[in-house]
Amino acid sequence: MKLVYVAGPFRARPDPSNQWEQWENIRRAATLALEVWRSGASCICPHMNTAFFEGAAEARVWLDGDLEQLKRCDAVIMTPDWERSIGAKAEHATAIERGIPVFYDIQALRGWLTADVAA
Repeated sequence: MKLVYVAGPFRARPDPSNQWEQWENIRRAATLALEVWRSGASCICPHMNTAFFEGAAEARVWLDGDLEQLKRCDAVIMTPDWERSIGAKAEHATAIERGIPVFYDIQALRGWLTADVAA
């Protein structure tokens, strides 16, 4: 089973105290993660992994940990709004640098998963 990482905004912009927007970011990533699972791959959704940890450590701890998880994945799928996130941009760059396939929609990921199974 392939392991896919979901990358996208976590914190609210421009006001990090905007909890509603942050939860919308988490829900958007979680919805995409569910679609990854339904597509036959295992999924890491860092948004869900650290949803309640805000403020418990320096922000860098979360990004460094997320990048470590990403490095162990077979593919990355970006949320539609990923480009507005500094962290997601770093995740995208890391995947590209490491040669990890990056997908921008669930249909493309499903095609890759299907092709991999057929091979």
